[in-house]
Amino acid sequence: MGCDGGMSVDALTLAAASAVVGTMTTQAWEQARQAVVTFWRQRHPEEVPAIDADLVYGRTQMTEALAAGDRSVEEALIGDWQRRLRRLLATDPALRAELQRVLDEELTPLLPDTDASRITKIRMSAKVSGHGKAYMSGRDMTINESPS
Repeated sequence: MGCDGGMSVDALTLAAASAVVGTMTTQAWEQARQAVVTFWRQRHPEEVPAIDADLVYGRTQMTEALAAGDRSVEEALIGDWQRRLRRLLATDPALRAELQRVLDEELTPLLPDTDASRITKIRMSAKVSGHGKAYMSGRDMTINESPS
């Protein structure tokens, strides 16, 4: 997943958020946590204590949810981290290449094989005309529409 400009910010932040959350219940957690803290410290050191506390709390939530068989916590945490990363990149687009590097070189290798295989580069395109609709997702998708 090299940073060739082809991966959208949304795809990058989703992949990175999924990798962070995917490591929360693994033995590689401390390495992943340190990678995220180090990444954040580069531009926003004042936010590091809060980021670190949220990572630790997220791990607690994931551990409890895993024990209870609750997958909704994982999806919520991925959404939370994706929004944080998206905001960070919006305020500092120069961090995009560094986030890509952290994802490729530090986070993805720490994931269990089943999770690492989910984080792949996806390129999609759709062409719709008239009143057509296109729905694309690199992962789970739920669509609720009211009848037209």
